[in-house]
Order: sequence, then structure tokens, then C-alpha cells
Amino acid sequence: SVPLLQAARKRNSLNLLELSEAELEEQFVRGDGPGGQATNKTNNCVVLKHIPSGIVVKCHQTRSVEKNRKIAREILQEKVDLFYRGEDSDVFKEKKASEKQKQEKKRRAKENLERKKLFKEMQQLDKK
Repeated sequence: SVPLLQAARKRNSLNLLELSEAELEEQFVRGDGPGGQATNKTNNCVVLKHIPSGIVVKCHQTRSVEKNRKIAREILQEKVDLFYRGEDSDVFKEKKASEKQKQEKKRRAKENLERKKLFKEMQQLDKK
């Protein structure tokens, strides 16, 4: 189920499992990455753990602790939904649909490239 958890972070999912605050363990730690002193001196990175499943989410997307808390909860909710529902999860279905669209777009682009290549070859033959 580890690859399923990587599908999380789709915003359009509405039918997700609810999380209760009693099941969550929250910590605030120093974030890492670019930002220099602003990052090194503040504890605005949120680490959220869902105790029953053991899923841990770390969020340091913004400088605001409140925004990071909200984003972390959204990500955790999606991951917990994937963990318990698996392939029946809306998040998983959205991910599959977007992958299918991406493959279709790639296929069309490849076909167009082949058409252009044939067209150029035809033009060169006509010139000779």
C-alpha cells in the first residue's frame, strides 16, 4: 500500500474519511531547506501523526504555522483515506484518471510528431 500513499494530495476529493483530533499527534519542529535565518530560527514545520495507522505527514510549505497545520491535515486525511480504502478511494481514482489523461496526451503528441516527420519527408521528396 506504500505506492497508494504517494497518490495523495489531490484537492478535489470530497468523500474522505473524517479524522478525529484524539487520533492525531502534532509536533512543531524547525523546517529545512532554503530560507536561511527565517527557517533556522522558527518552529513552523508541522509533523502530524495518525496514531491508529501510524501514518506521518511533515508539512513546511509556508511560513505560517496555521496554514501548515491546515495543509498537513488535508494531506493526512487523504493518506488515511488511501490507507483504509485502497483502490476504492476517490484520491486513488482521481490519480488513475489523471495518469490516463497524461498517457493519452503523450500518445497524441507522439502521433503528431510522426505526422510532421512524414510531412517533411514528403516535402523533401517533392523537391527532388
